Amino acid sequence: MINLKIQEIHIYGFGQLTNIVIKDLSDFQVFYGENEAGKSTIMAFIHGILFGFPTKQSSELRYVPKNGSNYGGKLRIWFDEFGIATIERIRGKASGDVVVTLEDGTTGEEELLKLLLGNMDKGLFQAIFSFNLHGLQNIHQMKGEELGKFLFSTGTLGTERLAKTEAELQKELENRFKPSGKKPVINEKLKALHELSGDLKKAAAKNQDYETLVTDKDRIYKEIEDISHSLQDVKSEVEKLNEWQKIQSLVKEERWINTEINLLGENPFPARGIERIEKLNQLIYPYNAQISSLMERISQLKQEVVAIQPEKQLLADESMILAALDQIPIHEQFNLDKQQYELKLADLEEKISNINEKLHLPLREEEVLTINTNIYMKNQVEQSARKKQKLMEVKQDLEEKFREEKNSLEELERKVSYAQTQMIPAHERARFEKLVSVDSEKGKVEYELKAVQDKIEYYQHTHEQDKKTFAAINKQKQIQFLAIGLILLILSLYGLYTKQWILLVFGVLGSFLIGVFLSKNNSRKNDTKINQTLSQLLEDEKRLLQLLEKYKNSNIPALQEKLKQDNYWKEQQQLLKIKLEQQQTLYEKVIRKFEEWEIEAAENKESILKLSGELHIPEYIADSFFLEAFQLIEQYKLLGREKRNLLARMENINLEQANISERLTYYAKQYLADQGSDFSKIGYLLRNKLKDEHGKLIKIQEKQGKLDDLEADLNQMKREQAHLISEKKKLLEEANVEDEEAFYELGKKCETKFKHIERLKDIRKQLQYSFLKEDEIERLLQIHNVEEVLIQYHKRIETLSSRLMELQEKQAAANYQIQVLEEGGSYSELLHHYKQQKFELEEAAKEWSVFSLAQKILTKTVEKYKNVHLPRMLAKAEEYLYFLTEGQYQRIHMQQSGTGFLIERSDHTLFEANELSQATTEQVYVSIRLALAATLYERYHFPIIIDDSFVNFDANRTKKVMELLTTLQHNQILFFTCHTHLLPYFQPENVQYLHKGNVEVIS
Repeated sequence: MINLKIQEIHIYGFGQLTNIVIKDLSDFQVFYGENEAGKSTIMAFIHGILFGFPTKQSSELRYVPKNGSNYGGKLRIWFDEFGIATIERIRGKASGDVVVTLEDGTTGEEELLKLLLGNMDKGLFQAIFSFNLHGLQNIHQMKGEELGKFLFSTGTLGTERLAKTEAELQKELENRFKPSGKKPVINEKLKALHELSGDLKKAAAKNQDYETLVTDKDRIYKEIEDISHSLQDVKSEVEKLNEWQKIQSLVKEERWINTEINLLGENPFPARGIERIEKLNQLIYPYNAQISSLMERISQLKQEVVAIQPEKQLLADESMILAALDQIPIHEQFNLDKQQYELKLADLEEKISNINEKLHLPLREEEVLTINTNIYMKNQVEQSARKKQKLMEVKQDLEEKFREEKNSLEELERKVSYAQTQMIPAHERARFEKLVSVDSEKGKVEYELKAVQDKIEYYQHTHEQDKKTFAAINKQKQIQFLAIGLILLILSLYGLYTKQWILLVFGVLGSFLIGVFLSKNNSRKNDTKINQTLSQLLEDEKRLLQLLEKYKNSNIPALQEKLKQDNYWKEQQQLLKIKLEQQQTLYEKVIRKFEEWEIEAAENKESILKLSGELHIPEYIADSFFLEAFQLIEQYKLLGREKRNLLARMENINLEQANISERLTYYAKQYLADQGSDFSKIGYLLRNKLKDEHGKLIKIQEKQGKLDDLEADLNQMKREQAHLISEKKKLLEEANVEDEEAFYELGKKCETKFKHIERLKDIRKQLQYSFLKEDEIERLLQIHNVEEVLIQYHKRIETLSSRLMELQEKQAAANYQIQVLEEGGSYSELLHHYKQQKFELEEAAKEWSVFSLAQKILTKTVEKYKNVHLPRMLAKAEEYLYFLTEGQYQRIHMQQSGTGFLIERSDHTLFEANELSQATTEQVYVSIRLALAATLYERYHFPIIIDDSFVNFDANRTKKVMELLTTLQHNQILFFTCHTHLLPYFQPENVQYLHKGNVEVIS
């Protein structure tokens, strides 16, 4: 897993930006600036530093500074695995020269950078982790199935490259071959080759001798190849024998040295054994004198330690003595506390007296303390007091509500009476309705008349068009049938002349049928039918016009307006009656609430009287100041308890002081000659006594420490001496000898064997350049007379060379005769043209197969992706889409055929991508892009760079997408924008402001 975070951007020169430093980038960093402030430049700078600057042949902008400043800069990036890494790239080779420096000082170039980035390339990074308006603009321009394919391609690679690649491959295949096509290249070449094959077979029949010559030519060619191979094998043997003559002596010497090494045997002897044993002897002897000196110094220190001894009992009681001494400040503090408690006690007694004056209760202090003021009682008192106050407020509200509802009721009664006076009497309304019903019949007649007139116009126009059309068609058909009749007449005459009666019968019968057809006129039947329909429609029009004359004189609009007004006042009266009933109900409800209030007020008063009796509060106080009286009783009891606590504390202080005095007096008698009565002096003397005894302990510890060091040095020297003796013994054991003399003799033998091994290495270095293999060397060792074998091989070469020249002359003669035949006729040209066309067809087929194979590989890859990886990505994309659309869209389904998506709404309706709104389509695109980074590329925790990709979202959609981005815990977000309305979505400390023409250091 690769986890990285950009911490600092330093731009030497890139586009319009010069000497820019941006430090302390946050996990969600925002870059705000107006157009041309450098947002896209910074984004391109990050791509360039990580993956190389665009080359001159690239279509991307290179951002080379115009002012001549240094081209490039560096990034400081934190990696989980490597810590802080500095990546610097400046002008250099095609994509710039890069230097990577790790936290531990390791440096490297492109290879180290690829290792840090997990071999991520620029295209894939831009497709997965870099957002801009380009992807969304593609969505706006696409329609239909293209949009679904684009979203599928985005879910696969992060861009539309998959869809484009698939379309390009299909286009290339169709340009080369179609099963039923004529224009594709392979179709044309197949047709031409088929025609040439036929011509070639015809020409070959005229050249029977040509095939015989070709057969002889092939036979000669085969024999030449066999002799050439044999000749090559003999020459190879000759080369091996020549090489053997060069290395023969070295091989034999190698065999002799191997024999000598085997005779010396595998006697074990340590590496540099003689040198090591002499060095050990030099180190062992000096240790004896050093060990003797250390033992004398240890004995002297032990005597000095015995001379110093502290008072052990005093040190044993040290903790208790110090505890008693620590109580001296407490004893003095107790005196101060007693003074404060006495003052506080007087203050409490005064407060109790004041409360007693306010209450005027005929009770003693002990009786007041027995009054029940627990939580339950306090809750009852507070509830009763609050309820009384609430009842007073409710009474005021009810009185105000009563006045409002009474006024509203009277107003509605007046409105109902007024509406009744505005309505038309029932008998007059019935007369008006009868007159208006006649007007509805008039509308039906007018509508029917309009329909009849439209039909008359349509049939008249159709009749005229049919006349013109039939005239033109009849004329054309007559010409065609006259031509066919003339042909059939000629055919009949030909059959009569040649006595082919079938042709004669066929011609006569055809002429008869043509004559019958020409005499038949279909247009007349059509004309009769249209004329009958028009006559019927004209009669209907006349009847409807007469009926319409009857309704002209009635004043219907005025009557309709009166009925409309009457309907309005009827509706108003009904509505006002309903409101009046509702208002009457509200009025009665207020009266009922007054009755309920009186019952609650009586219950509350009874509760207060009962509680005041339990608390010994007089009724006249409880009626007005019930809660205040209860609170004063609580204060009285609280102050009384505090007074008792103060008296108990003063008694405890007296006991503690007596205990401290007793302990200090005891230790002064035990360890001090001059005791005194001042506790401060006793403490000072006891502390000095302890200090002296601790000084003795420190001296003993120092000397004991030196003693331990000397003993450790002594033990170390003994161990080192024993180790050296042991190493010497190991050398003898390793050589498998008893004493040093035998060790030296064995060393001489090993030296001789070593010289043989070195010589063997030299020989093998010389033999390694020989091309002879080990099995060939073993075979050549068996040959006793190499010169004789070489002579035999040379004779064999001469024989084979002679036969080869003879066959080559025959081959040349056959080729000449074939050439004569080919030059003498068209066969050679056809053959050449046929082979050329066949070669071109094979090349075109190879190209077609390459594109076909690429298409199959792409299809299989897409299928594997759809079945294995896509479900996991779609699950995450559905989660993001559900969040962005607030549950309006829930699922993303793959289409059964093709490469598109279906989007499922919350009501389970499915939509294709082109059926969604523009903003919803963008939300689907963003969900898929973020899901790719979170699932398929989850091991790459790279920064996600976004350049104003959400400007088309409304406020709610923008808020949701910002909330979604904050949930991406593993990826740093770099957000570039020029829109001020987006800034409130971010923390102020995470916003970096960019300004036009800014060449200052940004920090």
